[in-house]
Amino acid sequence: MPIITKITQQKRSNERYNIFLDGTYAFSVDEEVLARNQLSKNKELTDFDIGEIQYEDEIRKGFNKALVYLSYRMRSEYEIVLHLREHEMGDACIEEIMHKLRQYGYVNDEDYAKAFVNTQLRTSDKGPRHMGNGLKEKGVAPQITEAILEQIRVEEWQERAEQVIEKVIKKNPKQSKMQIKKKGEDTLSRKGYSGSVVSNVLANLTIERDKDEQWLAIYSQAKKAHTKYSKKYEGYEYKQRMKQTLFRKGFGMEEIDRAIDQLEEEE
Repeated sequence: MPIITKITQQKRSNERYNIFLDGTYAFSVDEEVLARNQLSKNKELTDFDIGEIQYEDEIRKGFNKALVYLSYRMRSEYEIVLHLREHEMGDACIEEIMHKLRQYGYVNDEDYAKAFVNTQLRTSDKGPRHMGNGLKEKGVAPQITEAILEQIRVEEWQERAEQVIEKVIKKNPKQSKMQIKKKGEDTLSRKGYSGSVVSNVLANLTIERDKDEQWLAIYSQAKKAHTKYSKKYEGYEYKQRMKQTLFRKGFGMEEIDRAIDQLEEEE
């Protein structure tokens, strides 16, 4: 059987040691593995012993890599598994490493999901579907995600959705109320709010504008339509095209006529 003839500490890593068998370098191990297996000079090792020691050391290396990865921020189990695979860890080693991480409380997908959702609530205006998709990408089980999101009151989602709509209104002073509602609906859907919340918010939406603000909206939209149709149509057909377009955008006929008259005067 091979005999340990020399053990030396690595220069670049004080916690790792080189093992020499029968005068030749054989492998290296972590300090903890060295101590746990009582490796010392003149100790005999079978091939089975060497295999077990190397396997144990591989787990130790992977565990340390996982701890470094976790030191930057919380991670889901799936993220850690991917990270270990990127470092060419085998599935058996990864399974052992994940077991140790769970045992010591370093990973917990439920805690991770709670932290993820709380961060999203504090720093973004996203809805539950968007958050759920984010957790799905991190490999969190659907039942965990559902349980966390169900703890948030519907009223809170509603309030967040209303805040999103308020931003849409402020950013679109030159659009009609109908256009703003459509844009608001698209925005809320894209941000992951449920259909029921979107419908409820839009049903109770009121957009208050003074006369000057409303005139800015109709005039801006009329000018865009004018640029499009004035080169192709004239007279009655031009006016009909203008009226149809502006009416579909949600403006009233009286303000439409006023805008068309204004544009004709400017020509």
